Amino acid sequence: MLLKKIKTHKNLDFYKADISSSVDLPFVDEGIVAGFPSPAQDYMDLTLDLNKELIKHPSATFYGRVKGNSMIDAGINDGDILVIDRSLDYRNGMTAVCFIDGEFTVKKLKIEKDKIWLMPANSDFQPIEVTPDNDFMIWGIVTYVIKNLV
Repeated sequence: MLLKKIKTHKNLDFYKADISSSVDLPFVDEGIVAGFPSPAQDYMDLTLDLNKELIKHPSATFYGRVKGNSMIDAGINDGDILVIDRSLDYRNGMTAVCFIDGEFTVKKLKIEKDKIWLMPANSDFQPIEVTPDNDFMIWGIVTYVIKNLV
């Protein structure tokens, strides 16, 4: 999966999803036990293509590399890669990439009757109230977070 950077902003770097190739990786279909280990298989004959698994709407899907730590309590850390689908409808409680007053940010949406709040997941940051004075757009919905655990 090749990442082609298309835009850099203060809080996110954006990449276009390249699905022109596939990489079939070995896949354990029975699941991986998080408790007591089960006997290992001698071979794995199933494969999984992460492009097909993570990207449902290729023409509307982008990647974004997170800069900052306003969402750490939601498991989104500095350097993580977000899979962002611009074709999905948004709902209350979803994690979204939003454009507000010239900046991109990733936050959880809190939608009230006549108000939208952008909610951080870190107590060091304050919620952002979206008002009619803001230049605001919900740019896309975060569908997956890819992180480096090493």
